[in-house]
Amino acid sequence: MSNMTTTTPQQETNVFESNIAGFTVRGRAHSLSAWFVLALRLMMGFAFLYAGLSKLLGPEPFSAQGYLLGAVPANGGPLVDLFVWMGETGWMLAILDVAVPFGQVAIGLALIVGAFTRLAAFFGAFMMATFYFANWDVAHGLINGDFAYMLVFLAVAAFGAGRILGLDAIIERYEIDGTSLIEKYPKLDYVLG
Repeated sequence: MSNMTTTTPQQETNVFESNIAGFTVRGRAHSLSAWFVLALRLMMGFAFLYAGLSKLLGPEPFSAQGYLLGAVPANGGPLVDLFVWMGETGWMLAILDVAVPFGQVAIGLALIVGAFTRLAAFFGAFMMATFYFANWDVAHGLINGDFAYMLVFLAVAAFGAGRILGLDAIIERYEIDGTSLIEKYPKLDYVLG
C-alpha cells in the first residue's frame, strides 16, 4: 500500500504584490507590520492635528503670507516664483489661510480615527510635497523630512491603514440592500482603507 498525501494550496498570509508596466514586485510582511502601519497612521494623524490646531488656536490669526514671501525665497527652491505669486495674490492667500490649518486638522482627525484614510493620506502627501518644495532644505541631499513624511503618507494609503483598528473597516462593511458598501461602490476603495 502506498502512502500518498496531497495538500491543498493555502493562501499565503501577509503577502503583497504589485505589477506596474509588466514589472512585478512581491513581498512578505512580518506579522507585526500591521502594528507599525497603525503607528505610522496615528503618528501622522497626531502630527497634523497638532500642527493645524496650533495654527487655528495660536495667539495671532494664521497667515501663510509671511512664510511664502519671506522664508520660501530665502530657501531658494525651484518653485520660488509660484510660492511668491501665492503670497502676493489675495484670493489665493485667502484660500491657503483657511485650507492649510483646517486641512491639517481634517487630515489629522481622519487618520486618528481611520476614516477616509486614503483620501486623507493623499492630501497629506500633497501638502508634504508642497512643503518639500517650499522649504527646499537639500543641504544634506534631496531626501529631507518633508519628503520622508510624504512617503509615510503614501505608505499609509497603500497599506490600507484605516482598516487596522479604524472606521474604514466598519464603513466598508456597511450594507445597502444586503451588499457591502465597498462591493456596491468599488471606487470607494480609493478613499477608504
